[in-house]
Amino acid sequence: MLKDGKLWLASNDKGENVFLLPGMANRHGLVAGATGTGKTITLKVMAESFSDMGVPVFLADVKGDISGMMCPGTDSPDMQKRIEKFHLAEAGFSYKGYPVTFWDIFGQKGIPLRTTISEMGPVLLARVLELNDLQGALLNIIFKIADDNHLLLIDTKDLKACVGYVQEHRSEFEGDYGKMSPASLSAITRAIVAMELAGGDVFFGEPAVNINDWLAQDMGRGMINVLASESLINNGKLYSTFMLWLLSELFETLPEVGDMGKPKMVFFFDEAHLLFDGASRALMDKIEQVVKLIRSKGVGIYFCTQNPRDIPDGVLAQLGNKIQHGLRAYTPAEQKAIKAAAASFRENPEFNAAEVITSLGTGKALVSFLGEDGVPGIAQKASILPPQCSMGAASDSQRETAIKGSLFYSRYAESYDPDSAYEFLMRQGEEEAAAKEKAAAEAAQAKEEERQAKERAKEEERQAKAQAREEERLAREAEKKALAEEREKQKVMQSVGNSILGTVGRALGNSVGKSVGGTFGKTLGGNLGASLARGIFGTLFKK
Repeated sequence: MLKDGKLWLASNDKGENVFLLPGMANRHGLVAGATGTGKTITLKVMAESFSDMGVPVFLADVKGDISGMMCPGTDSPDMQKRIEKFHLAEAGFSYKGYPVTFWDIFGQKGIPLRTTISEMGPVLLARVLELNDLQGALLNIIFKIADDNHLLLIDTKDLKACVGYVQEHRSEFEGDYGKMSPASLSAITRAIVAMELAGGDVFFGEPAVNINDWLAQDMGRGMINVLASESLINNGKLYSTFMLWLLSELFETLPEVGDMGKPKMVFFFDEAHLLFDGASRALMDKIEQVVKLIRSKGVGIYFCTQNPRDIPDGVLAQLGNKIQHGLRAYTPAEQKAIKAAAASFRENPEFNAAEVITSLGTGKALVSFLGEDGVPGIAQKASILPPQCSMGAASDSQRETAIKGSLFYSRYAESYDPDSAYEFLMRQGEEEAAAKEKAAAEAAQAKEEERQAKERAKEEERQAKAQAREEERLAREAEKKALAEEREKQKVMQSVGNSILGTVGRALGNSVGKSVGGTFGKTLGGNLGASLARGIFGTLFKK
């Protein structure tokens, strides 16, 4: 409740009111205690007070009962006792509901809550993907390549496409970005697929949430933004990564405002131990830095967990406002943890803080808030005020009405898939495939043309050889014919010559014989004439 402009959260064992000063509320705080000791009621009372002050609140609803803040509380004998105990009637206590906007990463019990792969960044994404140091470093390189090549990483299919693109063109990138192991690239792809199977892919997409929308008010009261986390808490890595992203986004988005009279916004992170489980040293350093510096942005952060030891010392040192509900000590380790929790409070000489913590009942707490001088107050045993809203959960119909009645429902309910890395790389792949297909077709065509040219050359060569053989055959036949004709001519001429020779020889012989006279002379003349004629005409015909 608000009283005198201050957040009245409890009354001590002396009946004195215990206030959280608005100007010190952004110095962060811790709400701790075992299950069933009243942490959820404390969160509701604090959220109500901030809302009444006009300060927007963010709450992670792990068990589902935070949703009841939209409904007025109901009267009961127990409530009447509490109202009388704290004198709430005189302070204006009344049952009332508060303005609530429901959000849900899975879009089932609230307005879908999304961000993009690029906004999440490689450091936090490596955490949710559970990558080792080498794979995380490679993921940083992939983001760098995507940025250098103007590839928008919106959702998980964009990231998978980019990893595949890097793997396919690894040899081209290694000169500028260093060696990239194919095994590590494959491991990153498998991690993305595993996250998709677990439902984590629905968190990445458009429209991405605008943090400034959480700074809304309703009729002067701060909006209470409730993140449905009943299903989300089963995936501790995704839950913690979302919370860490939220811190980083706030830190990077909100302007510096310095010290304010009241916070600009307050965040309650339930199951806070999940934020730090398995966090690398680099990530832990980043968390501590954000927690230290985000105060100057006007944001107060309250970590809610069962035991203060769940919070790293570097972060715990920044939590000036503490509400410690009861803890139980059954083992030496638990007893040691209680002593450490008690030692974090400013000592009160009237009691032993460690003994008080183990004996606190439901709704009781050990509290210490910062004073106006910024110094932690002395530890006080106190009883937490009852909430004005319902202690239980809202019904499904009430939640559905609130979801669809929100101004942000129309803005974030429907997702859309913008033209990003996946679409660009798919087009590029199709163009490359078409170019390869065209080049292959052209190469095949050139090969076919070369084959046909060779076939034509072989055919022309075969025809030329055949023609040469034919011409040679014809030449041989012509030569044979000429020889035959020559022999025939010689035969004819010889026959004619013999006939002529015979006639001439006889005539010559007769002439000689007559000159010689007698029978001898005829015979000699005939033989001589024939021989002479054969010699002359034989030589002539040979020529």
